[in-house]
Amino acid sequence: MYVCGPTVYSNVHLGNCRTFLSFDLVFRYLMHLGYKVRYVRNITDAGHLENDGESGEDPILKKARLEQLEPMEVVQKYTVDFHTTMAKFNALPPSIEPTATGHIIEQIAIVEKIIEEGFAYEKNGSVYFDVFKFNETNHYGKLSGRNIEDMIANTRELSAQTDKKNPQDFALWKKAEPEHIMRWPSPWSDGFPGWHLECTAMSTKYLGNQFDIHGGGMDLKFPHHECEIAQAEACNDITPVNYWMHANMLTLNGKKMSKSTGNFILPNEMFTGENEVLAKPFSPTVTKFFMFQAHYRSILDFSSEALEASERGFNRLMDAYRMLDDISLSEKSTIDIQAWRKECYNAMNDDFNSPILIAHLFDGVRYINSLKDGKDSISEGDLKLLKKTMHDFIFEVMGLEDNAAELSMDGEKLSAAVELLIELRNQARANRDFATSDRIRDELSSKGIHLKDGKDGTSFSIN
Repeated sequence: MYVCGPTVYSNVHLGNCRTFLSFDLVFRYLMHLGYKVRYVRNITDAGHLENDGESGEDPILKKARLEQLEPMEVVQKYTVDFHTTMAKFNALPPSIEPTATGHIIEQIAIVEKIIEEGFAYEKNGSVYFDVFKFNETNHYGKLSGRNIEDMIANTRELSAQTDKKNPQDFALWKKAEPEHIMRWPSPWSDGFPGWHLECTAMSTKYLGNQFDIHGGGMDLKFPHHECEIAQAEACNDITPVNYWMHANMLTLNGKKMSKSTGNFILPNEMFTGENEVLAKPFSPTVTKFFMFQAHYRSILDFSSEALEASERGFNRLMDAYRMLDDISLSEKSTIDIQAWRKECYNAMNDDFNSPILIAHLFDGVRYINSLKDGKDSISEGDLKLLKKTMHDFIFEVMGLEDNAAELSMDGEKLSAAVELLIELRNQARANRDFATSDRIRDELSSKGIHLKDGKDGTSFSIN
């Protein structure tokens, strides 16, 4: 499985996270089924220009100029941010995580082969893929359902297209302008590879000329993945991928996420609550659970109301799972656990349908509550199977985490803070500073923390 990774010039955003968590789910489930999976996810640290990677400025160079850093400092800073954020979501690292800059030689070799096959041409030190020539014997646009005629009709002229035979042609190698810092020697010029080329080079190097799954965001279907197919077929004369998978976009409060409008939130801003769009903080595991409540191919809208509902659902799921150790056994089961377990697998086998899986897990929650109340009975073998199935899908397949320990730790911290305020209040009362004493009591009360003075001292309650 190959998944297009991030272009590391800024903090990873929630839309990226959703894509990578969707494929983490795929990775985890395939391994759960017993497959040996080689999962390759690249880091784009060169070659990705603005305007669909074909013209404009390299965003890494732009960020380096703005922050007065070396380009590789920018790459390192935001690669670390990406890894840190994905670790908070408890996402597994890929088997291999190659970088574009680490595979320049392989990319040059592919360009040479495509030229040799007659599907590319050099002009003024840059090399372009000849889409019209390729389309004589192949179909450029088959993944996205486009045809050349439509592309011609909808083409907009860009200044960078002056060297191309046709506007639809895309860059395999770009000659670097004098101010372009990231550059490598090649047979055509000192320059840098085209954005589309890097994924062809890295996917085929580690997975072969034809492999099972290629994934990415829906926005990559055209032109990025379309160009990958054309490059691979021109070079290797074989369709590179058996199954293409695309994760859909996120919206926030019903509108497209956008930095310019302020309708935007970063993962860490969600986790800390330091944002102006959501009413409270949400933990990584609740955020991930919320994402899995929609199919990866569906548009998903983030809102406080939806996240709070998801948080309540997640807590119900975890409460039920923790109750499994207290279920009384019977000789006979009144619930068909085998049939329920099969439904869970059927959901994931149907294009990794996580919302249907979660619906079946809540069926499991109802079974547990019914067993706890004595309305149903279960045998020892079926209870083990129920517990194993819940455990496998919650923790192994979805990669969720039990936040009970985290909540317990938070409770201990809160108690320590309130005890300190009680001590300060007692000191204020001893000094007859009743204004400060009353302020501490009233401020805590407004936050739902109520102090009660008694003969054995002051206690507190929370509601």
